[in-house]
Amino acid sequence: MRTLVVRLDSMGDVLLAGPAVRAMAATSDHVTMLCGPLGREAAGLLPGVDEVLCWEAPWILADPPPVDPDEVDLLRKRVEAGMFDRAVILTSFHQSPLPTALVLRLAGIARLAAVSTDYPGSLLDHRVRVEEDIPEPERALAVAIACGGRLPDGDDGRLAVRGLAAPTDLPVPYVVLHPGTSAPARAWPADRYRDLCEHLSSLGLGAVVTGGTDERPLTAYVAGASGTDLGGTLGLGELAGVLRHAEAVVVGNTGPAHLAAAVGTPVVSLYAPTISAERWAPYGVDRVLLGDQHAPCRDTRARECPVPGHPCLSGVTTDDVVTALGTLGVRPSEPVGRSR
Repeated sequence: MRTLVVRLDSMGDVLLAGPAVRAMAATSDHVTMLCGPLGREAAGLLPGVDEVLCWEAPWILADPPPVDPDEVDLLRKRVEAGMFDRAVILTSFHQSPLPTALVLRLAGIARLAAVSTDYPGSLLDHRVRVEEDIPEPERALAVAIACGGRLPDGDDGRLAVRGLAAPTDLPVPYVVLHPGTSAPARAWPADRYRDLCEHLSSLGLGAVVTGGTDERPLTAYVAGASGTDLGGTLGLGELAGVLRHAEAVVVGNTGPAHLAAAVGTPVVSLYAPTISAERWAPYGVDRVLLGDQHAPCRDTRARECPVPGHPCLSGVTTDDVVTALGTLGVRPSEPVGRSR
């Protein structure tokens, strides 16, 4: 049995598909994951993935390329060459699986499953219905089960990754601060992160600041003289290793929050309610959500904050985060000392 699992958007979305991937892998001889360029590295970390195909989908990405008939036909040919018996198309509530389903059907895949609000006609064999506000991993797992997947015995359905590697010269114990986000509307102010970094240092806790290559000025500012700046130095597997050995992670609603959940590290989630916390908060891990979940930006899916003053997160103080860390067991005199 050859299976294709499709999740065409970002790194966090691909990580949230992990339980569904494992369910398909448990009933397959080979699993290929089709993802977008933002999710390629994450797909390679998922247990159960044997091969990764990458394609930019003009009907999924926030900054989409134009529809190119030749590129779409190239995708069809690549999928056809895979000789897949079935495919699951994993989407969020605001995305349609049907354009992808059409390409996969034309590529000869006989059995397709997805959640679809719109009538799919002959494009889907399994039109899955789910509750509105369920966590994304459970939504994806429902699709996998409808297409014959099942979690293996002993699999708890949480997020997971493989291939972890971490630097060895980090302060112990330490908390990871990840100040960057893919959307400015989800960002806690940088000066708050810097104050938190200095405060943690004064309490005898290391503060390790992480971010992408394009976030180096931000991570350098946040780390200042008191933190360890790893901005732009880590691949995704290395970042996962750094998160794995942290006492906790302080992060907005962005991909590394889900990576922290995948390695089992507690999360202080600075969560702007532009998208549903019920669907997108860190899954299956100890967490504290901070931020006004009833702010006027709720459910707007805004990328830039639509409310003057960014009230949903600007009201969160450094002391609030320190208190949340304590709730998760992170204390300067008694570090968590979790099993590594």
